[in-house]
Amino acid sequence: MQEELFNKIVNMDEEGSIKLAKEYLDKGGKPQELLEVCRRAMDAIGEKFERGEYFLSELLLGGEIFKSIMEFVLPLIEESETTRLGTIILGTVKDDIHNIGKDIFKAFAQAAGFEVIDLGVDVPEEKFVEAVKEHKPEIVGMSCLITAGISSMKRTREALRASGLENVKIIIGGGRVDESVKQFVGADAWSDDAARGVRICKELIGVEG
Repeated sequence: MQEELFNKIVNMDEEGSIKLAKEYLDKGGKPQELLEVCRRAMDAIGEKFERGEYFLSELLLGGEIFKSIMEFVLPLIEESETTRLGTIILGTVKDDIHNIGKDIFKAFAQAAGFEVIDLGVDVPEEKFVEAVKEHKPEIVGMSCLITAGISSMKRTREALRASGLENVKIIIGGGRVDESVKQFVGADAWSDDAARGVRICKELIGVEG
């Protein structure tokens, strides 16, 4: 049943995936094992996207399937059962209201085992600072799709430094980011797709795979 569920998720069978996931739990399947199937399926979807076999629409649908299943699986998983890789504070920066890329990355990161605190869109730098102080994450993820967001990313990075929050790793993402933007912002890493971004986040905290 696990491989059947894996295939349904990867093949974008939304209704079938949710139905089979519920059947799996009803028959005594372990929530943690179900989460692992979802994680593997999201990895496979990300790999297909990177190879050009899937496009943005498939990434979006894959994320929606994952979120729908997680709504009834996560409450069943005890904290002790779950291997948490770390915490990510995530948000689209001030002056930008785009959320598609952020939401896809969030789904992939959660599937990989990160706890994601999503601050939403048009997030001012002081809100990032407050969230880092409260949640003490290993990583801050900032997203932007428009040029104006690049300056907001830099101001957020500067605000974190000014608050003495130097240890948190910064990853930026979105359609306008590249190596030069990473240098301008002062980020530790950048990515323009969700699957690669999650792999980089693992590397930033010293986790292989």
